[in-house]
Amino acid sequence: MRTRDSNSWYIRSVLAVLFILYWSVAVAFAAPADNSHTPTNIFAPLSTPAQAIYEISLLVLAICGAIFLVVAGLLAYSIVRFRRRPGDEVREPPQVYGSNQIELAWTVIPILIVFVLILATARTIYDVQGAIPPADALNATVVGHQWWWEIRYPKLGIVTANELHVPVSETSKRRPTFLKLESADVAHSFWVPQLAGKTDVIPNRRNLMWIEPTEPGTYVGNCAEYCGLQHARMLLRVVAHAPNDFQNWVAVQKQPPVDDPQLRAGRDAFFSTSCINCHVIKGTRANGQFGPDLTHLMSRETIGAGVVPNTAENLRAWVRDPQHIKPGALMPNMQLSDAELDQMVAYLSSLR
Repeated sequence: MRTRDSNSWYIRSVLAVLFILYWSVAVAFAAPADNSHTPTNIFAPLSTPAQAIYEISLLVLAICGAIFLVVAGLLAYSIVRFRRRPGDEVREPPQVYGSNQIELAWTVIPILIVFVLILATARTIYDVQGAIPPADALNATVVGHQWWWEIRYPKLGIVTANELHVPVSETSKRRPTFLKLESADVAHSFWVPQLAGKTDVIPNRRNLMWIEPTEPGTYVGNCAEYCGLQHARMLLRVVAHAPNDFQNWVAVQKQPPVDDPQLRAGRDAFFSTSCINCHVIKGTRANGQFGPDLTHLMSRETIGAGVVPNTAENLRAWVRDPQHIKPGALMPNMQLSDAELDQMVAYLSSLR
């Protein structure tokens, strides 16, 4: 026989479920104040493709929420209305054998819901995947490596790493960025939640996607396909600039590195190691193909694809022993002496 405590337990359970749902929705819809230091949030879209995904997500959530309320409401009503009462032990409840109306309802309504979701999703996919690049769109190629991102701007002659710099699209002038995604080794996945959906980065295949930030700022993304030991720390930053700021960034990136005679010892230390077989520094004989381009290393916010901030102290620790900061990284420990290390870090710190 059910008691008053049993009924209160049901009430407490329902209230707990409602609180969890409310808390989850509140956290999901809370827009981050600083995109560069907060978790990514698909419910705060700041790009045209992300906005389209956000709107279809709201439709799906609304339909699923309505289904949940109907089912949970009927379940709660049945629990309360048809609960066991004193004297029910000797009486069998009424037996109901089928209902054409109910069977028709739970067949037709789900079909209609699925049909609506298919049409809405297909339209969103077409709008995103079928977009035609305008004549002045920015084009970039993103290559996934274990575990960092190479970014090339073929028309601008710029190569960088782990930071994709793009112009903001304004109401008066759209400036979307169209990306070609490639992989140098294993399968990766390019995902910046506030700017676009996930797109796979597959070896020997080129996938396409586009972003169109509407507000300046730094948007954090990451690899969304398990790709090895440091998959979780294969981070990505998209830096959206106002149009004039983007042109300034382009101008700086096109400049050759400064050759400071006072740092010649550090430069010689760099070129005396196998670093030049992996890295590129424009205007020098360092023309490696396996590691990030270091021409403007210190203009980037982080080291090791977002592992640590790009400071002189962290750069020194990274050059001394990359495995201590990012275990499994393909950059070896060069076994430098303290003097060689100081000289090399001083040289690398000048690459702005």
